[in-house]
Amino acid sequence: MQPDFKFLFAHPAYLIAFGFGSGLAPKAPGTAGTLLGLPLFWLIGAAAPDLPNRIILLIAAFLLGVWACSRTGRALGAADHGGMVWDEIVAFALVLLFTPAGWLWIALAFALFRLFDILKPWPIRLADAHLKNGFGVMFDDLLAAAYAIAVIKGMQWLV
Repeated sequence: MQPDFKFLFAHPAYLIAFGFGSGLAPKAPGTAGTLLGLPLFWLIGAAAPDLPNRIILLIAAFLLGVWACSRTGRALGAADHGGMVWDEIVAFALVLLFTPAGWLWIALAFALFRLFDILKPWPIRLADAHLKNGFGVMFDDLLAAAYAIAVIKGMQWLV
């Protein structure tokens, strides 16, 4: 089954998992979805001015993704369909939470997150291979976010 806009609007989980349509991008849907992490980060910042509440909202977004990606994966018959990008959206918003202000830092955060999400160094590749369903879809991107955050924090320490 090739998802389309009709599929997205058949159930709220599909719309969420496919990043409100960004996962339908014909090329690099993960990159297109990652870009939506920035508006999610801004929305969370507007809703919650302090770090603990922002983290709570990101946890809620993660849990929403577990449900949405699990339901969507079952409907498509593919546990981690390439068009499901809510995992990239939430994970990149998490990276931005620990990224210094400024477009250069944001661009670096984006590049680092995409690099780790695509290359899947250990233990990301292990998690991707063994964890299935909604949790597995979301978790491997959480690990890629942790790598990106570590590099950004290391660079801040050096600068």
